[in-house]
Amino acid sequence: MDKKDLIPHSPVRYFDVTNACLKDGEMGLVTAKKGLGKTSILVQFGIDTLLNDKALIHVSFDQQSSNVIAWYSSILAEIAKKKNFNLDDINEEIVRNRTILNFNQETFTLPKVVNTLKALKEGGIKIAAIVVDGLDLAKTPVADLETFAKFVKTEKMTSWFSYTNEASDLKSTLEEDKLALFTSVAHLAAEGKELSLSILKNGNGKVNLDAKTLLMTK
Repeated sequence: MDKKDLIPHSPVRYFDVTNACLKDGEMGLVTAKKGLGKTSILVQFGIDTLLNDKALIHVSFDQQSSNVIAWYSSILAEIAKKKNFNLDDINEEIVRNRTILNFNQETFTLPKVVNTLKALKEGGIKIAAIVVDGLDLAKTPVADLETFAKFVKTEKMTSWFSYTNEASDLKSTLEEDKLALFTSVAHLAAEGKELSLSILKNGNGKVNLDAKTLLMTK
């Protein structure tokens, strides 16, 4: 099996139909209350990048590398299980273009993250996508977010952020000047035992999540 054979089976294909996918140079935001599954969604976006043989940087502000690696292993295993695939021979090939960075928001700002990404790029990593998980955007200066957005746009990358916020409407998600920097915004919420990711900006509709595996589904 070639990893590209998995692209049609990536959970992100269910997200594609919302028309909220990012184009080069754009940033997106996934919100939800704490512990609901934001990291899982970002990991699914990350895996989709890796399946397309592109370099991914996973930036985490609230999890150690071992926890992030466990998320990728778990999601890949669930994809394989759902489609009856055996990924043993290609698992390492899938994640070889992934770089995990851990930072503390109290000591490491987004402009410093940009400097680190520039260093990685100068070192030969052709970064295509970045996911930023666990950053408290309420405590992030808009100027820092603008610096990051400018870098993403200039380098024609894409970047998905997660943000802990229970608001289900766009206006209550984030301050207007910060919100303007995100092309797409989606909110993850639970209704009874059902989980769904609703598009609040740039697209329409929603994507359901399997409550057990947290994979995007019909």
